[in-house]
Amino acid sequence: MPDDPYEALGLPKSATADEIKKAYRKLVRTSHPDLNPDDAGAEARFKAIAAAYEVLKDPETRARFDAGEIDGLGAERPQRQYYRDFAHAPDNAYQQGHGFGANADPADIFAEILRNRGRGHGADDFGARDFQAAGADARYTLEVPFLDAVRGSKTKITLPGGQSLEVKIPRGTEDGQTLRLRGKGSPGFGGGPPGDALITVLVRPHPVFRRDGDDILLILPITIDEAVLGGKVTAPTIDGPVGLIVPPGASTGRVLRLKGRGVARAGRKLSGDQKVELKVVVPPDPDESLREFLSEWRQNHGFDPRIDLMKRAET
Repeated sequence: MPDDPYEALGLPKSATADEIKKAYRKLVRTSHPDLNPDDAGAEARFKAIAAAYEVLKDPETRARFDAGEIDGLGAERPQRQYYRDFAHAPDNAYQQGHGFGANADPADIFAEILRNRGRGHGADDFGARDFQAAGADARYTLEVPFLDAVRGSKTKITLPGGQSLEVKIPRGTEDGQTLRLRGKGSPGFGGGPPGDALITVLVRPHPVFRRDGDDILLILPITIDEAVLGGKVTAPTIDGPVGLIVPPGASTGRVLRLKGRGVARAGRKLSGDQKVELKVVVPPDPDESLREFLSEWRQNHGFDPRIDLMKRAET
């Protein structure tokens, strides 16, 4: 597993927060073991990119990594001064059965401390106490429906040991986002705190809606007469159907905006919008009256929507 989270995500150190998020989402889809069951290296890659994203997504932990205070897994790096304190301890500290000289390797010192703890003595000579360590974080994945992610929901996952764990999906959860459940990971050592459960959420695509940040995108079919004459139509939103006014003369590709009908994130006052792209749909089998009307209209009108396109193509 790379110690450099930038390398794990394939990014330079100058990458923006948005670039980090996009790279992570892309790699989750190509490296997640559940989505790539035939790829033997998928699990190892997924663990590496998940750990890298945990470090880089938070500005504070990213700054600490850049400063050398933590490693690529987010663990504290040993402080050099701490080693120097041992290397320059008084001579009598090395004469109490440890056998270290003035030029002892700090790694040998710590190894001897741990050995002495195993024999039940000696560690307190250096001020050490009972060994404690936090438990390891446990990583899981959870696939949720699109509407459950944008609206928020609760669900349960079954852990490898058979234990059931309830997971709250905050409203506005994004594809690839990692949720942290404090204290739900592996147990600690020597009375240390348990680790956390890290749940990577994979959002299933929706057959109608797409998401762009906090905005919801929708393609809405309209008829020829609605496009020409305008009118009130019904459009689906993530919170249910609403009325929408189609202006007269609307063409395919025109985008109408439903203010505040997008994603409402937890902790934010303003919601996104829903952008409705119109698509004029011709009847699959036009009746004779429509054919006659359009034939007469074509003969008596000289409208050509491609004139401007042809002019711009020549410039």
